[in-house]
Amino acid sequence: MAAASGAVDRLRVGQRAEERAAQLLRSAGLILLHRNYRCRLGELDLVARDGATLVIAEVRLRASTRFGGAAASITSAKQRRIVRATRHLLARYPSLQRLPLRFDALLVPADSGEIEWLRSAFDAF
Repeated sequence: MAAASGAVDRLRVGQRAEERAAQLLRSAGLILLHRNYRCRLGELDLVARDGATLVIAEVRLRASTRFGGAAASITSAKQRRIVRATRHLLARYPSLQRLPLRFDALLVPADSGEIEWLRSAFDAF
């Protein structure tokens, strides 16, 4: 039972981090289009419009900076999964294909500290 409780706690902490990240994007004027867009190829945490730009935002929660912190956890394999899921999103919503695309990372500390927003965290196309 303790293992299940730990998983639920991690899920709640992750959901809170994602909600904080979504609030940051909204407060900066972005329009949220999707949260947790899932397909067989992967998942996109937040999909938003920043003016005429489509933003795919990866939310990373890290309790410590050991092993490079939150930014280092977006490995090349993770980037490939994000790109594949983005291609799926664009195929499903053709109207989004005409928009310039940007991949951001929102690094959320486990405490209530400030979120670090890395615009154009990586390139894909």
